[in-house]
Parts: sequence; structure tokens; C-alpha cells
Amino acid sequence: MPVTIEIAETEAKQEYFDKVFDYLAHIDEKFSTYKKDSEISRINRGEISPDKYSEEMKTVFKLSEDTKRETEGFFDIQKPDGSYDPSGLVKGWAIYNAGLLLKKCGCKNFFVDVAGDIESSGKNGEGGDWSVGIRNPFNKKEIVKVLYPKGKGVATSGTYIRGSHIYNPHTKKAVETDVVSLTVIGPNVYEADRFATGAYAMGNLGIQFLEKLPGFEAYAISKEGVATMTSGFENFMRV
Repeated sequence: MPVTIEIAETEAKQEYFDKVFDYLAHIDEKFSTYKKDSEISRINRGEISPDKYSEEMKTVFKLSEDTKRETEGFFDIQKPDGSYDPSGLVKGWAIYNAGLLLKKCGCKNFFVDVAGDIESSGKNGEGGDWSVGIRNPFNKKEIVKVLYPKGKGVATSGTYIRGSHIYNPHTKKAVETDVVSLTVIGPNVYEADRFATGAYAMGNLGIQFLEKLPGFEAYAISKEGVATMTSGFENFMRV
């Protein structure tokens, strides 16, 4: 996944970037279901019992259970075949933690983007607000909306890049929905990411769920090219 880190600080040091990239690489080594030696892959093969999970793994499993409860079961890291895939939560959690690492380094103005999920803080290099573009799912070179997250997290869930990879835990089948892209703004990127995944699994009802969720806004694009947004979303479309 593409990773972009910008630190808008006069005292920014290379070691700050190194810390973040090293941390993200560590998380990938531990949680990637594509790496046969990752901890999650070993768990799925039955090589590690729950009492031997790393502390990070225990944390992610606990956060996943919380999210499953808060989304009425629409977020579930256990797949129909019994294996676990926490990627619907881990990416946002890792980006959020990367932001915390930068703050511990004394950085107040930064932008962390991992495959379109974003955590930002403070101002950009020109002293203005950071901006985030929502891609047209039918033309990846086109931006349909520009957001100003103002310190909030932004995450997008959908099928237009990776195809149908999100399933409905209640039906055990791929999500049946007209929505191809769902962008969520939340208190931070971890919150935005987990609820974007859960809401997308709800299909066409996801935007209604997010409308009622305090502190969240969302923008959905259907396969017909029709956009639907929550009532407060426009507040993030202007400086």
C-alpha cells in the first residue's frame, strides 16, 4: 500500500520518518494475512494459542470485539472459513498510532496517508488547513470532493480498488449494495476506519447508521454515480 508522510515542521528530522515507517513495517509483519510467517497467519494455522498472543494482537482482538458489538455484528474479523482478518481495523489503528509517535517526537503539524486513510494534525507547509480529496470511483484520476478534516480522521471503504472483499457477517456472503465508495470522517483515523468497514458491510443502510453515530460524517457514492452525504458532512468541505 502507498504510504505518504509529510511533517510541516522546521525541526523535522529523518529519524521521525524512520520511526513511523519502521512501526508500519512492524505492524505489516505481524498482521498481514499475505505473509505466511506473520503472527495472524500463524494464528490462522493454529500454531499459536490465545494465551500466547502478543499484546498488540490481544489489543486488536479486543478492539475488534468492541467494534463488532457497536456495529450490531456487521464488523467481524472472523471470516466464513473460521480464519481471522483484522485488516478492516488494523490499518486505521496503525495510522493513528503512527500519528501518536509523531506527537511524541514533538511534531504538531503532520499528515499521514496510508492507501487513502488519513490522520492529520495542525497546519500544512503553507500554514493552511490540510486537505483530502475523495476520488471518483469511476475515474481514479478525478477528485469529486475536497475535504478539510480539521484534525479529524478520514477513511474510505469500498470495492472500486480491490473489488468485492467485504462480506456481510450475517449472511456470510459478499455485501450486496449499490455503494461503491464510502468515505467516513471520525474523531481519528482509527475510529473512521473501523466504522467505515462496519457501515459498508451494512450495504445501503450504512449511511443511515453513520448519520445517527455521534461525531461521524460520511459520503457515499453509488454504482449509478449518485452521492449521498450525512447532514454535517458539508461542514468539512470548506475551510
